[in-house]
Amino acid sequence: AALLHDVVEDTIGTLDDIAARFGPEAAALVAEVTDDKSLPKAERKRLQVETVPHKSADAKRLKLADKASNVAAIATHPPDWPLARKQAYLDWAEQVIAGCQGADAALEAAFHQALTEARAALARDA
Repeated sequence: AALLHDVVEDTIGTLDDIAARFGPEAAALVAEVTDDKSLPKAERKRLQVETVPHKSADAKRLKLADKASNVAAIATHPPDWPLARKQAYLDWAEQVIAGCQGADAALEAAFHQALTEARAALARDA
């Protein structure tokens, strides 16, 4: 489901496609963590921060894993973004993950480790 939400957000794949291939439970979980791409980016980001505390435990775990992966990528394979954008992403990801507290201690630790390493990498690059 963590990978499949990117399929829905970034390709022509749909939730119906996910349901047909992986079942309705997987599609429901994907739907829970998929942004509405018809909204402006700033609104999607705001909604992630506001809604994640009310998501299911599985959705929170997915969000933790997804954000840990994204944050780690900034440290190890940085996207071609300006430093300020990378720092803003890390700050926003931290806000999102604050709403997942208590969902999964190991994933929370992995996120915070990735965040620490990404911030250190950006500081070295600054």
